[in-house]
Amino acid sequence: MKIRIEIVAVDCLMVRLFDSIDEAHMPWLLAASRRLHECFGQRLIDLVPSYTTLMVHYDLQQLQASEARQLIAQALDDLQPDTRGSGRTHSLPTWYDPRVGPELKLLADRSGLSINQVIERHSGHEYQVFALGFVPGFAFMGLVDEILASPRLNTPRKRVAAGSVGIAERQTAAYPQVSPGGWNLIGRTPVRLFDHALEGYSLLHPGDRVRFEAVSHVEFIRLGGDDTPLEAQP
Repeated sequence: MKIRIEIVAVDCLMVRLFDSIDEAHMPWLLAASRRLHECFGQRLIDLVPSYTTLMVHYDLQQLQASEARQLIAQALDDLQPDTRGSGRTHSLPTWYDPRVGPELKLLADRSGLSINQVIERHSGHEYQVFALGFVPGFAFMGLVDEILASPRLNTPRKRVAAGSVGIAERQTAAYPQVSPGGWNLIGRTPVRLFDHALEGYSLLHPGDRVRFEAVSHVEFIRLGGDDTPLEAQP
């Protein structure tokens, strides 16, 4: 691992730890995040972790750029991976059905699997939350089974229902709110992923682990799910 510091803005630096996405990198990123928080303290405005980087936004009134670089070097000296495991584990009940997951059959046809096998492959793995972005509460997770990897849609939808579960390349996610989107949709969860009552407003955070639990239509409705087909939503 070769740590590099890149300029993002006059008060923002990007700390790059890796060049490729790998679940094994998360303990290092979590350890770096903790150390940076401790070293910067009140001088830190925001720290945004991603797949391979951490963006450090610091208070320019309290730190010069050279001082910020020194703090980063100090924080990451002799860095060791965080083996304690910091994230929470979540189970997201998910109704897999073409009515709310119009690409479910497409993924089955493309992979040579049956629809049930696609569901088993997707729900049978525990995913790492790598980063939040795109819209508030949208958690990028991975890595999905290679046989399920699918490119984003050529033309994104103008409206994707909240709770929609999708796949893009080897990533998976659940839309926290109604928004445009180009991921391959395979189901829907009734779980509220973004809410002002939640800590940090988002249910999911980098370092968390997520498993999608396949549930019946009856159970989905019992849990408060909206089964309105995607094409019928206003």
